[in-house]
Amino acid sequence: MPRASEIKKNSAVEYQDRVYFVKDIERSVPQGRAGGSLYRMRMYDVVTGNKIDETFKDSDMLNLADLTRRPASFSYADGDEYVFMDTEDYTQYSLNRESIADELLFISEDTQGVMVILLKDSPVALDLPPTVELVIEETDPSVKGGSATARTKPAKLSTGLVVQVPEHISTGDRIKINVEERKFLGRA
Repeated sequence: MPRASEIKKNSAVEYQDRVYFVKDIERSVPQGRAGGSLYRMRMYDVVTGNKIDETFKDSDMLNLADLTRRPASFSYADGDEYVFMDTEDYTQYSLNRESIADELLFISEDTQGVMVILLKDSPVALDLPPTVELVIEETDPSVKGGSATARTKPAKLSTGLVVQVPEHISTGDRIKINVEERKFLGRA
């Protein structure tokens, strides 16, 4: 059982008989406390998606949840259900659109490195790679010599995500995106 100070972002913990993903951690050291730090964690229920904020002392013990991660690729959408296929044993996992709405902005048919997260053999979430490659569907025309400036323009990607890109990038280019920061990294 790890202490609260050892919990990392995107960990899954058991708390109050439920399983939560830790999405954000803020550490604070209150003035005049002869103790340790406080860790304020924003956690999302794995099953319902409900958000809670809890504060733990650095010595509080938390249970890590027993989750399984399986490599998968996007297969098809059936209404509000999105089906992913295990790339090793070809098992199909169905996830509801609402529970993976943010992740869908980064997934196309050829996205590599996607993991389906299972809790007791039922799919509950997706884990994305740190970077993904997507195609620009729509942006302003490229500016000749624009690479020398730091100015950017919005670009709509094939998944609907909008990111800022340098002026020299044009429609149809394949680019790399940092998933966590939702930022342009470079051409693919």
